[in-house]
Parts: sequence; structure tokens; C-alpha cells
Amino acid sequence: MPKFITLISYTDEGVQHFKDFEKRMRHARLGAEELGIAIDGFYLTMGRHDAVVVLDAPSAAAVAQLMLTNAANGRIRSETLAAFTEEETATIAAALPI
Repeated sequence: MPKFITLISYTDEGVQHFKDFEKRMRHARLGAEELGIAIDGFYLTMGRHDAVVVLDAPSAAAVAQLMLTNAANGRIRSETLAAFTEEETATIAAALPI
């Protein structure tokens, strides 16, 4: 199943509601499961982004739907990246014409 990395930045409202983190994560996991997505990991980070989420998803469209649903409450902004495993990367590298 394809992997995706989502970089999350909390809005001011998101920071104000951060105390409800566990409840929000349960809700996010349920919403993800409904779309066939597994949340592989959540990491609170320090730096330009506030959190990183690792997802296993059936498609980029499913991830877009999940992120848009989560962003609709105005508490996060996100950027999602397609991710390739080491093995997938080796296959890509081996197929290069150079």
C-alpha cells in the first residue's frame, strides 16, 4: 500500500484546542479507517512544522479527502508527500536510463 508523509502546522485555533489531542486523534483514526487509510505514526515535532503523520493509504485521492476533512475545522494546515520505501527507491534507481 502506498505511503504518504503529512506535515502538519497548527493554526492558532488548533493550538488553543491542543489539549483535546487524544480525542482528536481517535476521531482522525476512525475517519482514516473509513477511507481505508492506516495511520502508521504521529510525531509532534519542533521546527517549521508542528507534527508529522505517516499514512498507509490506498490512493492519493483518499489521503486528499482525509486531509481536507481534517483541515475543514480550521485547526490545521497540511502538506502531504508521497513516500517510497528503500526497496521501491532501489527499483526506481535501477530503472533509470543513465
